[in-house]
Amino acid sequence: MPTKSSDCSVTASNLPALHERRRVAGRLSAPVEPDRRYLLPHRLDGQQLLGHPTHNTRLDFVIQLPPSAVPRIVAAFSGDFYLDEAAVRAAYQPPHQFNATDTRSALKVDFWLPKPDPFDKEMLGRRVRATLLGEAAWIATAEDVILHKLLWNRITPSDRQMGDAAGVVAVQAGVLDASYLSRWARELNLNKELEDLLSGKIKPKQT
Repeated sequence: MPTKSSDCSVTASNLPALHERRRVAGRLSAPVEPDRRYLLPHRLDGQQLLGHPTHNTRLDFVIQLPPSAVPRIVAAFSGDFYLDEAAVRAAYQPPHQFNATDTRSALKVDFWLPKPDPFDKEMLGRRVRATLLGEAAWIATAEDVILHKLLWNRITPSDRQMGDAAGVVAVQAGVLDASYLSRWARELNLNKELEDLLSGKIKPKQT
């Protein structure tokens, strides 16, 4: 089992983003109803925590959101966020994504609904607890961040995605689960991209 994720460091460059992650994670983790029956399973993209910190103006969360819970998440983000209920309901169709905007900072939070495929299910199931500015949060494992970045680079080629993945490889070297990475690289047809990352051919993105 992977990664240094349980000991996440906070640096000057990633502190504002981490504060926002904690605030959003708190709304997802806290019960929305007073009887405490409702908890929203989620994970966040751990690249800022597991790799080289970058100046990113977006946050990414993957959440399990049954249709009956749509009014609850809209209520949870009412007030200092703008979240359109119609956009949330539309996320049950591709690309399975909606966003909320912090009306104070204009920072955008992207929410993704997991696709019904084996890799998305495995990613959510492998999420791990981390301490985020003194509070518990769920984050993706380093291996899943790497694979997810490679997948998105295939869909929308971007130096940022590859550089972010390389940053996770650099920081987490020595603790990555190589067999897990190799297995899913074969399943997802990402062997060449993973090989380039692990060999150091692709360098981390520094900003």
